[in-house]
Amino acid sequence: MKIAFLIIDVQNIFINELRSYRNVARPFEYINHVSNMMRQNGQLVVHVRDVEEADDGKGGLDIVPEIVVAPEDRHVEKLSSNSFWQTDLERILKEYGPDLVVLSGYAAQYCVLATYNGALERGFKAVMLQNGLLSEYEDAIQDVYRDRHVVSYPVLSAILASRK
Repeated sequence: MKIAFLIIDVQNIFINELRSYRNVARPFEYINHVSNMMRQNGQLVVHVRDVEEADDGKGGLDIVPEIVVAPEDRHVEKLSSNSFWQTDLERILKEYGPDLVVLSGYAAQYCVLATYNGALERGFKAVMLQNGLLSEYEDAIQDVYRDRHVVSYPVLSAILASRK
């Protein structure tokens, strides 16, 4: 089974303010664990960055330092909530041919959800990474999980192990 793991908008410009009132360490641990697991099993990891905001000259558009970015990871820049809209993401995924697209990142109720819907509209099977979403509103994360397909990292691990 081929899996593509998307890490959406985990950038300084969004996360630095969030840090002041929300624990971001736990979602980062899950994102890093799953991305490492994907890389070790030859799966695709894609970092999506929102570049709609003006660059502040202080690295605001950069991925936060806690998120591990490997040389083999792919990168997509977007100007709208849906990571598929006017980007190379659909082409990248079609070339890779995933059986499953796993989504994580910020903000659960906006960009992650828009990308989830975009994936489904394009015929991809999509799921949210349990404990891998961030939002300024805690209830927004629960709303997204309640109404969408969700996968845990132990299940992903089992899927990958079954391929061997």
